[in-house]
Amino acid sequence: MHRLLFFAVAMLIAACQSPNDQVMIVAHRGASHDAPENTIPAFLLALEQGADAIEGDFFLTADNEIVCIHDARTGRVSDMDLVVEESTLEELRQLDVGSWKGAQWAGTGMPALSEVFALVPPGIRIFLDIKSGPQILPRLYEEIENSGLDDDQVVLIAFNAEVVRQFKEKRPQHKAYWLSGLSLDDDGNVTPSPGSAIETLKRIGADGFSSHHGLITKEYIEQVLDAGFEYHVWTVNDPERAWELAGYGAMSITTDVPLTVREFFENKRLRQ
Repeated sequence: MHRLLFFAVAMLIAACQSPNDQVMIVAHRGASHDAPENTIPAFLLALEQGADAIEGDFFLTADNEIVCIHDARTGRVSDMDLVVEESTLEELRQLDVGSWKGAQWAGTGMPALSEVFALVPPGIRIFLDIKSGPQILPRLYEEIENSGLDDDQVVLIAFNAEVVRQFKEKRPQHKAYWLSGLSLDDDGNVTPSPGSAIETLKRIGADGFSSHHGLITKEYIEQVLDAGFEYHVWTVNDPERAWELAGYGAMSITTDVPLTVREFFENKRLRQ
């Protein structure tokens, strides 16, 4: 009898929760509004600001290591313009990838994936935005195995559908989402359409779809959710828009300003 009562209460609580109560706030390249993107200071600051997850971008180097950087070349974030995949980890470590953001970040280095894994605490997820092709995956599997993180803490995201497909085939215990921007075709229709996106998700075995938020409607998200997939959005720095998307059913909001979004959500919930 007690078990039945407990179950009924738990179900009632779950039913009363709105999507906005369950959405996850993901720090885009760390707290990248306040600190240099894809660096240890940015990730640590994101954790201090209450992010539920951190997101970083990762390339394979010439010597088969994995480093955290968004662009294929280093020129935007350092004073040297190296091709990441043609450079060694040691060469990339020598770069200052913090000064562009401000003098207080001078000397900040480019972290290896293992260093980023090491700062992820229990209960926090890391979204790995894989920028290299499938050739990165064997090394990635090794890094994940050595990380000591729980399976549900490590999430793969990629624009390259083949990366997602191969990853899910090898490591089905992890979540993996296909990334795509949204645009309008000549007839004014959003592309990929929900149907096209769903076909891709089914083909590659992805757990969900993660898209830019600009053209998203409630109906678009609902079609993907109704097909049995998760929906995630990026990069949302307007907290009102983030709240709206969470209400549509988005399961995570990736943002440069995790503290701003978190505080806005908390204030909204208090007023409900």
